Amino acid sequence: MKFFNGVVIFCSLFSILLISGCSSSESHEDLRDFINENKKRPPGKIPEPPKIEAYESFSYDAYRLRSPFDRPVSIEIQQRIISSSSNVKPDLARQKERLEQYDLTSLSMVGTLKKDGALWALISDPDGSIERIRRGNYIGRNHGKIVSLSDDKIELVEIVASGEGWLERPNLLELKTTEEK
Repeated sequence: MKFFNGVVIFCSLFSILLISGCSSSESHEDLRDFINENKKRPPGKIPEPPKIEAYESFSYDAYRLRSPFDRPVSIEIQQRIISSSSNVKPDLARQKERLEQYDLTSLSMVGTLKKDGALWALISDPDGSIERIRRGNYIGRNHGKIVSLSDDKIELVEIVASGEGWLERPNLLELKTTEEK
């Protein structure tokens, strides 16, 4: 118990000395001068905040146009576009054909052949297989229905989703020559 009392007395004396050391006989005149000098200065002006202009919304309507990443399509094919309407929609109940699992850009036309008076196009897929298709078949992931075949190109109409429903968009798959391979 004597030890505890000695520690308490020692801590008390040490605290009194520490506190008395912090208070000095100086009057902090330099600090008071600095404060008085700053109070005499005129107050600064805060600039007005900038005027906030009302946000003008932009309605994006380019979904009706050809994607910049698709191959160019001739003007006569573009004239066949049927604009977005309520009766344009893909037949989702239809059984998908094998070439509908690939993007149209990954497919290439490699030739044609005639069988029983009908023209067939030969399409190479990314797996290296060759598939025969004709008018009325579907290719690509966008419900692309083949509407016309010739010896050097396939014209098709894709049904793509727009913000307001479905939209028919023409596309073209051209014969890949030996230089393009």
